[in-house]
Amino acid sequence: MTYYNPEPPFTHGDQLKVGILIANLGTPDAATSSALRRYLGQFLMDRRVVEIPRFIWCWILHCIILVIRPKKSAAKYAQVWTPEGSPLLAHAQKQTQLLSGFLVQKVKSPFAVELGMSYGNPSMQAAIEKLKAQHCDRILVFPLFPQYAASSTAAVFDAVWKVLLKMRNVPAVRTVRSYHDHPAYIAALAKSVQAYWQINGKPSKLVMSFHGVPKVHLTKGDPYHCACHKTGRLLAEALGLSKDEYSIAFQSRFGKQEWLKPYLAGVLDDLGKAKTKRIDVICPGFSSDCLETLEEIAMEGKEIFTHAGGGEYHYIPALNENDAWIHAMTEIALENLQGWVTADWDNMQAKKDNEMTKLRAQALGAN
Repeated sequence: MTYYNPEPPFTHGDQLKVGILIANLGTPDAATSSALRRYLGQFLMDRRVVEIPRFIWCWILHCIILVIRPKKSAAKYAQVWTPEGSPLLAHAQKQTQLLSGFLVQKVKSPFAVELGMSYGNPSMQAAIEKLKAQHCDRILVFPLFPQYAASSTAAVFDAVWKVLLKMRNVPAVRTVRSYHDHPAYIAALAKSVQAYWQINGKPSKLVMSFHGVPKVHLTKGDPYHCACHKTGRLLAEALGLSKDEYSIAFQSRFGKQEWLKPYLAGVLDDLGKAKTKRIDVICPGFSSDCLETLEEIAMEGKEIFTHAGGGEYHYIPALNENDAWIHAMTEIALENLQGWVTADWDNMQAKKDNEMTKLRAQALGAN
């Protein structure tokens, strides 16, 4: 029995490619309790996500959370599930396809683009194996998390390294660590908001909500909090907003420990009690709409705000397949692919070089 997974078939002279691995958090396979139990079991057992000591956490997870939460979560997923399946997966697949199409216009040398998830399907292993099967000897890992966090971006990198640990012929790897302040990303966000306001008018206040993390992550050195605030500031500047025209908040608190503040629920409640005529909420850290944005923000958030006495509540969709966002993805990818891809590719010369490689290998006794 071998420790390493088998390598895909390779013949001397095969054209090598560059792989781009688009990575996101993940999603259950279906809006059912059993699918949620599998997904949550994998997601919540990651030490990057939950840092509670294992002997305590395993008991809490398997004896309480995975007994109670899957049914409740499945009901929430059922509200946002689409004919294409999970919203996050459907958007991520379209983004992957569109990015590939945009790159074809910029890059002539061979490349391949695949989608992999930290948890659930398509798995990181399946995505990397697809890239390897296409003879990718260099891979750019592109997480769809603009703001670096140990519990999201680093979790993607962990998932990639775990696959590579079982690989005999490891490809060269580059990673896109963050792009929270990248001009193209900020411009895509601003264009999305402006397009929404052109149709629906401008609100009394724009609330920018980011996924929360425990405050202890910040005190231990995670830069996520600072990245979120910088994104918020740059977006506000791009939109020409004054400080009292926008606010930054954090959503999705879990457990009893203190998380990054201010909490979104509190901000919405305060704005509602102040009889704010209209607020718009955007989630700049989400490249795709998912359960959190469509259920927690668009539905639960509206209920909190209006119940407290607020007026109109609007959720501005995530970037999804927004043209400006795909352009931004392309620009970010190309910046990180420098030296690996080129627009000056000579296909005929490449075929001649590959044929010479094959003949030299055969001369040495290779197949």
